[in-house]
Amino acid sequence: MAVSHPLVSVVTPFHNTAAFLAECIESVLAQAYREFEYILVDNCSTDGSGEIAEAYAARDSRIRMIRRTQLLSQVQNYNAALAEISEASKYCKIAQADDYIFPDCLELMVKAFEQSESIGLVGAYDLKANAVRGSGFPYRKSPVSGRETARLYLEKGIFPFGSPTTVMYRASLVRSARPFYDESRLHEDTEKCMEILQRWDFGFVPQVLAFLRADNESISNAVRCFQPSSLDRYIIVQRYASVFLDPGPAESLKQVAKRDYYQTLANAALRLRGSDFRRYHEKGLKTLGESIDWSYLVLVAAGELLWMAANPGETIRRLVKKSKQERSTAGGAV
Repeated sequence: MAVSHPLVSVVTPFHNTAAFLAECIESVLAQAYREFEYILVDNCSTDGSGEIAEAYAARDSRIRMIRRTQLLSQVQNYNAALAEISEASKYCKIAQADDYIFPDCLELMVKAFEQSESIGLVGAYDLKANAVRGSGFPYRKSPVSGRETARLYLEKGIFPFGSPTTVMYRASLVRSARPFYDESRLHEDTEKCMEILQRWDFGFVPQVLAFLRADNESISNAVRCFQPSSLDRYIIVQRYASVFLDPGPAESLKQVAKRDYYQTLANAALRLRGSDFRRYHEKGLKTLGESIDWSYLVLVAAGELLWMAANPGETIRRLVKKSKQERSTAGGAV
């Protein structure tokens, strides 16, 4: 019986990532799985990244190098790069230019996909700096229905699709959606995964297959001080709880998510965070069709003040802990 080796389209869009790009490219070329095309897309780099990519393309016929003539936003560049994948590919893998993938990544993800034609998305653990992410997903249970996977994320916070480098997509889904990522969304990659899970099953590889940097200058790093994870969680719950959960649990989860999110905003207001913090959250809420509920925020802030007054020792401890956390994570990416 012949062994199937479907074509995988690997895509690396990049802009000024000369410090990391070679390591990313080398990680793709070192894959145990050999049936892939590799598309490198230079978004008007000025730091020599394009020349690095061209040197590799000259040495390996599987690499196709594309240079943009006009600077695009990051998401626009990703969408344009994904539009270049082959009509013959069965699966599509993004390897972000400042990350890299481990040698068994493509092989194990393809193997997970080949379990069933019902799988639209495959994920795995990833290594974010020194922390393994994605833990808690049911071990040795793959494929899992998309709806169950989404419920695990919504109700228990299990997040097995941490970044575009962490997952692999069924290529037909990439080709059928132009653009693939919704450029109006704040966290377009997470929302794309939730969208796929509405109609497709999820495959999971219980191994660390990707390394994500936390010491680079990135868009996610630049907004880390704005506590984006709290906003991300709120948006995902508000948008998708009613899609994947029954009405009662969905409404309860939405209320909890709103309370938790507004506690984050209230704490930021009490610590006199600046207008940049407010504008970031206003922009994010706008993608949900919402604005800051100021009356609700005032109530939550008042409750926080009362608690702080009643628990001065715990308040000081929490403030010191928070300050240490912010100093230790400064410069890291989300």
